Amino acid sequence: MIRKVFLTPFQKFIKIEGFSGILLLLSTIIALIWANSSFGNTYAELWDYKIGISGEGFELKKPLLLWINDGLMAIFFFLIGLEIKREVLIGELNSVKKLAFPLFGAIGGALIPVGLYILLNQNPETFKGWGIPMATDIAFSLAVLNALGKRVPLSLKIFLIAFAIVDDIEAVLVIAIFYSGTIKTTLLLIALGLLAILYFLSYKGYYSKFILFFTGVVVWILFLKSGVHPTVAGILLAFSVPIRQRINSYTFVTQLENVYNNIKKASISRKPILSNEQIESMDDLESWSNKFQSPLQHLEHNLHGWVAYFIIPVFALANAGVLIDSSAGIEVALVVNIVICLVLGKGLGIPIVIFIAEKLNLLQIPANINFKQIIGVSFIAGIGFTMAIFVASLAFTSSPEYISSAKIGILLGSLISAIIGYLILRFSTKKNVFLKKGLRIVN
Repeated sequence: MIRKVFLTPFQKFIKIEGFSGILLLLSTIIALIWANSSFGNTYAELWDYKIGISGEGFELKKPLLLWINDGLMAIFFFLIGLEIKREVLIGELNSVKKLAFPLFGAIGGALIPVGLYILLNQNPETFKGWGIPMATDIAFSLAVLNALGKRVPLSLKIFLIAFAIVDDIEAVLVIAIFYSGTIKTTLLLIALGLLAILYFLSYKGYYSKFILFFTGVVVWILFLKSGVHPTVAGILLAFSVPIRQRINSYTFVTQLENVYNNIKKASISRKPILSNEQIESMDDLESWSNKFQSPLQHLEHNLHGWVAYFIIPVFALANAGVLIDSSAGIEVALVVNIVICLVLGKGLGIPIVIFIAEKLNLLQIPANINFKQIIGVSFIAGIGFTMAIFVASLAFTSSPEYISSAKIGILLGSLISAIIGYLILRFSTKKNVFLKKGLRIVN
């Protein structure tokens, strides 16, 4: 018997992110093997190759690595911005009750690792790396949870995603405030002025993807030249995309019936092209479809695959190629510090803060989630791959040896966190077993 499975949008999101985690792992392995092979010089040369444009009074020429970290990652942050806006308005963060559980988790998952880093750090030159262990890599984390199958309840995955979104908000604020360069106020004000225009148009119900794209490019360049990291522009641009539809379902269905009837009545050309009446009907169909779709949902849906299956794996390929060589000047103390902050900072920080908040009646834990599962998913939250590497590249811009050491710490810490979290959830949670009409069904 063929059983059809209808996935909710949230379950589809989990599957996309889970497979993205597998691609991330493959990209990371390829990068490590490539960088440490006899062809390691080609790895460094490829990402250091400069491309761009230059002319009188203007130059935009950067190494390929920075085009990825500043350009492609701006699209990644744009998608994060869309997800944040959707979750805050209509999703898992749209009420105080829903927000409390992941919010306190994110507070513990940020403050404890940062506090540990500052406490353990003995080198003034590596102090700027305190933001590295803050964020969680949602793709890798969900890939680990998906490997556990039915042992993990959907509500625990919702917690992880909501927690990671709040985590990302914290990380974006930290990047904007602490990891941007010397700010050129005039350029920044022009960029903010353009964003204000987009917000006003969105408020009035007008949206054009072409205006968003071209304005976005200009705003990205202005942020880049102003000294504020351009990925912040991606977040702010996302907030200008309206979520509401211009027509409701009833109106769309009514118009769809009209278009259907018009197509039936239209004359049919003998040639393999549409008649004028058919072309007009198809134009009407496209127009009504555009009005019916939520611009934010439509953009998020179209971008998700590109980000999950291309941008993040490419980012991993370009950034994970750490040269593991004792003669390369590895800062062991920095490696150990990051490992401890990711593993213990996240693994203990999140459940401790949640436990205190629950005792103070500040939040309510869902009935189908036990505390062992919270501890397990907290260790999994120590997988800080993408955002952690990104922050490391900003924190140690002029210190390649510190960047390499930070990456080693991130890779080790993320691996240890994933293993501990997986084992805790694997042995503390049983598969769901249901009894129905005398049959034993194991999910």
